[in-house]
Amino acid sequence: MIDQEVNSRIVGAAPAGAQDRESAAAAVREMFTSIAPRYDLLNHVLSFNIDRLWWWRTARRFDAILKRPNARVLDLCCGTGDMAFALGRRAASGKAQILGADFSHAMLQRAAAKGRGTTLRWIEADALRLPFPDGHFHLVTSAFGFRNLADYDAGLREIARVLAPGGECGILDFGEPGGLIGQCYRVYFKKILPAVGTVISGVQGPYKYLPASVERFPAPEEMLGRMRQAGFTQASWTPYTFGISGLYGGVKSA
Repeated sequence: MIDQEVNSRIVGAAPAGAQDRESAAAAVREMFTSIAPRYDLLNHVLSFNIDRLWWWRTARRFDAILKRPNARVLDLCCGTGDMAFALGRRAASGKAQILGADFSHAMLQRAAAKGRGTTLRWIEADALRLPFPDGHFHLVTSAFGFRNLADYDAGLREIARVLAPGGECGILDFGEPGGLIGQCYRVYFKKILPAVGTVISGVQGPYKYLPASVERFPAPEEMLGRMRQAGFTQASWTPYTFGISGLYGGVKSA
């Protein structure tokens, strides 16, 4: 009953001025295109380089899949590719077929430049309308991008569609820690981070949007309910760094 209740309403990213799913997606694409030149620098500076640990922990979680011969892996909303690169470093002898997908051309250009000399591939695609057949991938990941989808339930259903039965998904995204750490974090996240991000990037909107998008994102229990409703079993939430971020995991029903 709870799972049905949390899925009775459409929830997704809602940038300022967005009126519907299409305008929300367009606004998100424009924001990420505007900060693409400084995106990597800002990620590392604003997270104090802890983001590298988060990617590594997420990739390690899926070692069993990555080390299979000819595993097919999709990193969704890949941005400049850091999650895909972390997955590639864990893969056995580079045999896994790892593909990064994003709808921002500017982000993909940077991912491709960083990925020269690797076997990683990149495709420009909308996460809500993926150009892949049903059951194609053994693993789908998304790092700090799923939160920006205009419809979370539609995104989960699309991930489930392209996963093979028994395939796994891993969604790494921000959380909201509790207690004293949470209070300190919220001051940093809502006041300091937007100011520093704006100065370094030269663009104001995206770093005002970031705290609002985290507040809007479903709490872990609700997100897990939505995952189960989309067809995932063994849905789990593993907090990282006091819950500042965390990994949602799930297995596609057979």
